Amino acid sequence: MSVEAVSQNLSHGGRQTVCRHVSRETGTEMTFAVFVPDHAPGAKLPVLWYLSGLTCTHANVVEKGEYRRACAEHGIVFIAPDTSPRGDEVPDAEGYDLGKGAGFYVDATEQPWAANYRMRSYIERELPDLIAQNFPVDMNRQGITGHSMGGHGALTISLRNPGRFRSTSAFAPIVSPLHCPWGEKALTAYLGPDRDTWREYDACALIENGARLPDLLVDQGQADNFLDTELKTHLLDEACRKADIPAQIRMQEGYDHSYFFISTFMGDHIAWHAERLKS
Repeated sequence: MSVEAVSQNLSHGGRQTVCRHVSRETGTEMTFAVFVPDHAPGAKLPVLWYLSGLTCTHANVVEKGEYRRACAEHGIVFIAPDTSPRGDEVPDAEGYDLGKGAGFYVDATEQPWAANYRMRSYIERELPDLIAQNFPVDMNRQGITGHSMGGHGALTISLRNPGRFRSTSAFAPIVSPLHCPWGEKALTAYLGPDRDTWREYDACALIENGARLPDLLVDQGQADNFLDTELKTHLLDEACRKADIPAQIRMQEGYDHSYFFISTFMGDHIAWHAERLKS
């Protein structure tokens, strides 16, 4: 699978690259960002996936996430995919919470979304194969994190793929799309009205159904405007407690939903992942 480098920049001794390729899953051109720290020739480095939230592309975390210093220190490759397919022929909707920029990391089954909105298969299968073929990565040492909609993606992808990720964390994740307006709107559109089909895209439902993580780190701002209506962090806390999943769910006083919040705790998360990604 061929990859084109759109841009390359040196940072903290490593290389920040933005790439594009034609995706078999989405039927579109897709863009993603990869930071590869300085490393010895022939070395294979652990990987941390970062999934972005509603309205975002790869560029939000690249420009505002402040991850490169920590990744360079710990020797971790950082990968930031887009949040949806793009292009003039790709279906879209009015509003920010459905369509382009709002793929919800699902494989859509309903029209007009089914042909292109296959972000689950893109993130779980296609992009990892492409990364393994083109970058110096050790795919036996993967971690995953994300923000908001991307936190939902990180949690559900890790829960559905036991053993693939050594570490899982999230910033202000949507923990139960079954129980919030964002999730109800998106999953109804992409998957149809049968709520049973939604459960594989709901972290709390997956845990209730028996999926487990060895441990978990979540940071959530207490001043987040979306906390009570969309994120409902307490539901994840309750699910982890019932399932005996060791979870650090840290409520951060005064912090909101923005990248000011994410960048503040990004270094903590990378260090936490690094401990679990050691060879």
